[in-house]
Amino acid sequence: MVRDQAEGENALTKLRDAGVDAEFLQFDITKHADHKAAYDYFKAKYGRLDILVNNAGIAGGSFPGTGPEHSAAEVPSELLHRVFETNFFAQVALTDALLPLLKKSPAGRIVNLSSILGSLTLHATPGSPIYDAKSFAYDASKTALNAFTIHLAYELRDTKIKVNSAHPGWVKTDMGGANAQITPEVSVAGMRAVIDALSVENTGRFLSYDGRENPW
Repeated sequence: MVRDQAEGENALTKLRDAGVDAEFLQFDITKHADHKAAYDYFKAKYGRLDILVNNAGIAGGSFPGTGPEHSAAEVPSELLHRVFETNFFAQVALTDALLPLLKKSPAGRIVNLSSILGSLTLHATPGSPIYDAKSFAYDASKTALNAFTIHLAYELRDTKIKVNSAHPGWVKTDMGGANAQITPEVSVAGMRAVIDALSVENTGRFLSYDGRENPW
């Protein structure tokens, strides 16, 4: 699912050239009508949904051009609401909309793309890798998404659906910037391995693309 149709078509061409049987659905996670359209599409075409990766996200600071820098005491209200709408509220709403289809899967998976910047433990620990890397709107939205993971995993603990938060790494994308540590290919390969390894034993956990577990 992609917001920009031209980018979706470009990605689809590359995937099909590589021998991947793929499709795309034009979609904006902040538009609830698109949630219904996605549900109708998957229900009509497949009758179920095996995996949902909540990958939408905006920064609102810290990365060049993504929003004004701010502290917790100075964050603009409009920015806070906008970041939370995409990074938290819309993802909860989409998950709720698609959950009936996930429940029809023999082994449903929900992966919330979080960030190590959502770790309260690391933010509160002097000397941690992110102790001085604070951008309140983004960080708080990812912390909230982590809380959703914990609660949803508990709610679904007696079902076949497993729920996890995942840190994809600092990736060389438009948001991550050129100074990021890893390429999209490395991140995607790592995330696929993490998803493939999800089981009863590791549901409700906060995992990194490299297999390590992060503290909440």
